[in-house]
Parts: sequence; C-alpha cells; structure tokens
Amino acid sequence: MKKLVVTLAAAIALCAPTFALAEMDHMNMDHGSMKMDHGGGMMAHGKVIHEEVVSGVKGTFTLLDIKSKMEKMGMKETHHLMVVFTDPKTKKKLSEGEVKFKIMGPDKSEQVKETMAMEGGFGADVTMPAKGKYGIMVRSKLADGKTRDFKFWYVVK
Repeated sequence: MKKLVVTLAAAIALCAPTFALAEMDHMNMDHGSMKMDHGGGMMAHGKVIHEEVVSGVKGTFTLLDIKSKMEKMGMKETHHLMVVFTDPKTKKKLSEGEVKFKIMGPDKSEQVKETMAMEGGFGADVTMPAKGKYGIMVRSKLADGKTRDFKFWYVVK
C-alpha cells in the first residue's frame, strides 16, 4: 500500500508541471525531447519512441526518464511509458478502456504493468535499468471492445 501511495505521489508530482505548462499561450512548442500541443491536446511527456496504427487506432508511445527522481524516493522504476490512442481520421483521442504493458529486457527478464488513465492517455512507471534492446508489447481494449496489440523494440543507450 505504501509503495502504491508513493508511486501515485510521484505520478502526480511529474504531472504538476504539465498542468502549469498547458496554461501557456503557445501552439505546438518543441523543447528538446518534450513535445507540447497546447491547442487543446495532451502534452506528451518525454520523447516519442514509436507510432503505429493497428485496426484503425493510432498508438503514439512516449518515454520519460524518471530514474533520478525515483531513486530519491527509494523506488526502482527508471522510466515512465505512456501511450495516447487516437482515431487517425478524426484525430480524436480514445481515452476510455484498459491497457497493459509487457516489457522484455535485454536479459530476457519480463515485467507486466497495468496502466493508469492520465491526460487522455495511459501510462505506467517501468524498469529499464540496463543498456540494450527492450521488447515492448501493449494490449489495449478500448471503448469499442476490440482488443489491439502493439509490439515494438526500443533501445536504451
């Protein structure tokens, strides 16, 4: 329970700057690895690591390095992985449903994470401590009831 409270507090703390920045009066700013869409859209944290369309739904995946902040709280998670689903035709966000992440590390270790709905997307803190190639598998069941799987590789340098 204590770990859950600390994880939620960390997620809230990481999102607080997002809400403040969303009030800025700029459109589509790009500050290094943080893309911002202030035109009423969600601010994607971190850098976009993958985009793919599966069965009429576009998944945009972002990754944020949170290792130093989590270490200060005694937590082992190193990154925040997030996905935003949209209808490619209408650009409307699809933010209702359930999403799970499964990550296979370079050492063949596996972790499965339930996501939390946040800012029009779904996210979870994950552990990617070693350099190497990570397999990321995502299973989503959105409001239409259809299950969609997204699979891709990401290299931690």
